[in-house]
Amino acid sequence: MKLKTLQKLYRFTDILILFFLIFDFGFTINEDYKPFRILIYSSITLLLITFNLIKYFQYAKSIPAGKKTIEFNIGILVTTLVSAFTIYYLNQHLPPVEQLMRPKVVFELGLFFYLLIRLTFFIKYIYKIYFNPAILFVGSFFILILIGALLLMLPRVTVNGISFIDALFTATSAICVTGLAVLDTGKDFTELGQTLIIILIQIGGLGILTFTSFFAYFFKENSSYRESMYMKDYTSTENLQDVFKITAQIVGFTLALELVGAILIYLSIDTISTIDNKIFFSIFHSISAFCNAGFSTSSSSFYEPTLRYDYSLQWVLMLLIVIGGIGYSFIFNSFSYLKRSFLNLFRKKNKLKTTVRVFTLNSKITIVTTSILLVVGFIFFYFSEANFSLQDHDSAYGKITTAMFSSVTPRTAGFNTVDYTQVATPSLLFVILLMWIGASPGSTGGGIKTSTFAIATLNILATARGKKRIELNTREISSSTVNRAFSIICISLITIGTAILLLLFFEPDKDLLAIAFECFSAYSTVGLSLNLTPTLSDPSKYVIIAVMFVGRIGLLNLLFGMLGQVEQKFYQYPQENILIN
Repeated sequence: MKLKTLQKLYRFTDILILFFLIFDFGFTINEDYKPFRILIYSSITLLLITFNLIKYFQYAKSIPAGKKTIEFNIGILVTTLVSAFTIYYLNQHLPPVEQLMRPKVVFELGLFFYLLIRLTFFIKYIYKIYFNPAILFVGSFFILILIGALLLMLPRVTVNGISFIDALFTATSAICVTGLAVLDTGKDFTELGQTLIIILIQIGGLGILTFTSFFAYFFKENSSYRESMYMKDYTSTENLQDVFKITAQIVGFTLALELVGAILIYLSIDTISTIDNKIFFSIFHSISAFCNAGFSTSSSSFYEPTLRYDYSLQWVLMLLIVIGGIGYSFIFNSFSYLKRSFLNLFRKKNKLKTTVRVFTLNSKITIVTTSILLVVGFIFFYFSEANFSLQDHDSAYGKITTAMFSSVTPRTAGFNTVDYTQVATPSLLFVILLMWIGASPGSTGGGIKTSTFAIATLNILATARGKKRIELNTREISSSTVNRAFSIICISLITIGTAILLLLFFEPDKDLLAIAFECFSAYSTVGLSLNLTPTLSDPSKYVIIAVMFVGRIGLLNLLFGMLGQVEQKFYQYPQENILIN
């Protein structure tokens, strides 16, 4: 069998699996057909094992780099098949139809994971053919949004069906980890639909290229230098050799932290009887909080009476939001530093050297800016809302928790424990400022980022003092960084301003403050709203979709990808000052 013929059959089988899984998950199936699904799953798995074995024995020498991949594929498929038949054998005491249904979940998980691996290597293949990180990043998000929208339109995903525009809006909000919703996630989507939304959130939070690089590192395939250069920027890593290792650590760290968060959430809601599936609730909100997504299966987020006064739950959510929004580099550096320091306590000789700089200039700017925003936000909300939203809480602990939550969640998280339509106007304006600033670079959050806001502020102070450079802690911030910061600020304000004008045109009866609040929330991928989202017309929904997409991928990144290949000119024109008052 020729290699090209085998590859075509292989890809056709992948498409066959994808369509069968979509059909099996998304459509209501006749009872008479259900027992035959296991036979189809078994046949597809055996066919894939055969293809991989042929590829392994006939072409392993010509494609040695993919040998590890083929071995892993065979391992997944064989494990899936053996596990499914083991479950079938152990349930012989059940009726025949029910016995056949038990291995179904094993086949679904195994084949889904197999397709995920195939997808990551397909993207990696495209990445090698056409290297433009910005365009590929934008394109991958756009394709994922379209796929997510189509999946959300499957009959079993929603309770009463969904239009294309609403499916596109929900998929964009999930992939861009925004949280704005035109439908009630808890009531209008089935548990399958909610699961699909949280998968889209997880993919959007980590980024599709992180998954790609994770699998590339796992199989230890050779990666190109330029591919490493892009992932170096994406993971804020200076050592190119450690890029894919750190990417794998990002995925592992995220999943581990989300698991711990889910356990803590479960413990905090254990006594709440109104939550039906507590395990699913805990997993959903742990992922949503860490990814700063803001989606909730509760109709009014955490303003529900049973959740509004669960202060332990709110502190768990705040911890997940802050860690997810502070950036991976600082977390990993801190962990490495603490680990070495702990091990050195038990070493008298040959102590481990602490080679990691935990508090780099970037880390200091991030931590200081984040701390100032959290403290200032807490103080502002504690006093400005004393006669408004905080009156619902009798204890000082409740008031402190609510004020702190109101300070944390606008930083692109999107949860709420207060009704923002009842919040004082000064508080709403301050929330808009916090949403616009957003989280830190290299995190799951959005906004212009804390470092951008800090650099712009430092530049203003330096200019006011007559300094031509920004100097901080024996370091000078480069002019290119300052230019990039102000470019991001200008682009964000132009985008948000344009969106506000368009929404005022399409929604002439809506309040200006509500529209501005919506646009800032969409661009900064926050998800807070003054109950405006469900009432938007279709043209306005398209505007918000575009704003969410631009806010997530960054218009400057897209422009750099399109215009960054312009030939550099190695000359300089004479300078001339422009009058600026």
